Amino acid sequence: MPAPRELILAAMFPGDGNFVAWRHPDAGSQTDFASFAHFARTAERGLFDMLLMGESLGVVERDGQVLDHTVIGRPDLWTLMPGLAAVTERVGLAATRSARFNEPWELARQFATLDHLSGGRAGWNVVTSLGQKAENFRSGYSVSYADRYAQASEFIAVSRRLWTTAATEGTGRARLDHDGEFFSVHADFAVPVGPQVVPPIIQAGGSTEGRDFGAAVADVIFTDHQGIGSAQAFHADVRRRAAAVGRDPATIRVITGVSFVVADSDAEAREKAAWYEDLLTSPRVAIDLLEQLWGRDLSTYDPDGPLPEIEPDWEAAYRYTSRRAVGERDARTEVARYRALAEEHGLTIRQVIAKVGTRFAFTGSPGAIADEMTRWFTGRAADGFVITPKLLPYGLDEFVDHIVPELQERGVFRTAYTGSTLRDHLGLASVSLPAAAGR
Repeated sequence: MPAPRELILAAMFPGDGNFVAWRHPDAGSQTDFASFAHFARTAERGLFDMLLMGESLGVVERDGQVLDHTVIGRPDLWTLMPGLAAVTERVGLAATRSARFNEPWELARQFATLDHLSGGRAGWNVVTSLGQKAENFRSGYSVSYADRYAQASEFIAVSRRLWTTAATEGTGRARLDHDGEFFSVHADFAVPVGPQVVPPIIQAGGSTEGRDFGAAVADVIFTDHQGIGSAQAFHADVRRRAAAVGRDPATIRVITGVSFVVADSDAEAREKAAWYEDLLTSPRVAIDLLEQLWGRDLSTYDPDGPLPEIEPDWEAAYRYTSRRAVGERDARTEVARYRALAEEHGLTIRQVIAKVGTRFAFTGSPGAIADEMTRWFTGRAADGFVITPKLLPYGLDEFVDHIVPELQERGVFRTAYTGSTLRDHLGLASVSLPAAAGR
């Protein structure tokens, strides 16, 4: 299959990890349905491929204390997503669901139902939830760090069999008998085949194991980068890995998470970006995030002063980098990167955290941002982008009103929806069904 002709755009509602976003004077609610409805309708107005909704399985805390400077949770997705299906018609609806804290039969049933309710717009962003609040769930969900991707692979395989078994058997008795390393499922599937049969599988993971997993099972791989060079290297790497396991690399879509700061001129946008950095990286956030990497109590340090000269507690710092899944970078590499950045640019603790702790943002006039996004797209750094605005719920309006028309003018983004399902939007092939077997 050839590479997609048009840029992929997904919209992520600001939430988990968006520290002190609520401090913006125009910030709205992260729990009112009206906020989500406006965001979804704006994405559809901008002809986005999909919404990509995150999930938090516990509050953000450290040393037993809840960090109230972050957005704490959001409504349950299986209550929220059908509501968004009812107020939209074309935009895809991709929900994050854990392969660790769910059961294949139940999750497959939920996604098949959402696919029916939305007319074929469901997508699954699969996560392994390592480091999440395991004590919120029964002990049977425990899985080791080394086994997390093997478990997720089996979970996806069982889900696919449930979906395709239902399709093969039609609306009659759709039976699955599976005994594996992590799951045993002997059940009739309770939902008829959905419009897409198998919803697109989305995955994010920067480690070697995460890349192998995504290359083997995902239709869409979601990643983060701070520049075009590393994005190009990642794009090429996952395609090589896909080919190595017998997949056509052109069938995988690689989308990069970004934010944006737009203004009438590039200079005004840079000034606006600096204001955002100062507002959204509060002194408390800066010290807290640095403490996690340093593995030490840094509460006596001035957030507007230099980085600590004291060496980190490397054992604690390693646990931090593992939990945050920073890919191939270890704690020592991260600390060295912070020190080099601070020395090169004369940055304070807060300024360093603002640079490395926030999502990469395209900054400039609408035309300049569209030019840079086009450069990433045509330069094989990304097949598209996951846009997370800095302001909820109205921040996406700026992108749709000012940047989407520029992308359309450059011929890299659609001017109308041409399909009805999420697989259509992403340019993914329809699912081939197995022949019916006597079950």
